[in-house]
Amino acid sequence: MSIGKILLAEVLQESASTRKLLEVVPFDKADFKPHEKSMTLKRLATHVTEITGWWKECLLQDVLDFAAGDFTPKVINNTDDLLAMHDDLVAKATKILSEVADEEFAKPWTMKNGEQIYFTMPKAAVTRSWCLNHLYHHRGQLTVYLRLLDVKLPGMYGPTADDQTM
Repeated sequence: MSIGKILLAEVLQESASTRKLLEVVPFDKADFKPHEKSMTLKRLATHVTEITGWWKECLLQDVLDFAAGDFTPKVINNTDDLLAMHDDLVAKATKILSEVADEEFAKPWTMKNGEQIYFTMPKAAVTRSWCLNHLYHHRGQLTVYLRLLDVKLPGMYGPTADDQTM
């Protein structure tokens, strides 16, 4: 089995969990933030969704140069749009991971801002840290926001304290 297909199994399993979490984001509390330095709930939920799209940048490109880009965060204002974006990015990730050659994972990838290089490392390490671990980190943050808002959390790795079976 290829590296891409091995990662795809994890992406599909985790995207189902991510989707369950995104389904309960209360957009009527979109501007909530637990601290002045924190992202708003809406921005964090959108960021969690955006990360699923990073497979393109991390596997199909060799460099991410912030100075050369024109990234503008997408503004999502409701659950349906958030889920549609998530589902679209999962489909794109599925295609990329189904087709990428194993050799691509050994190639170096660089993140920079103009002349300032933040790091260069193999794409295998980049996909693990930026496409997966980064997602899990922010997804965990999102669960804290939701808990602070008294939103019932869906089970991702089994039941939660909100589950009636506990």
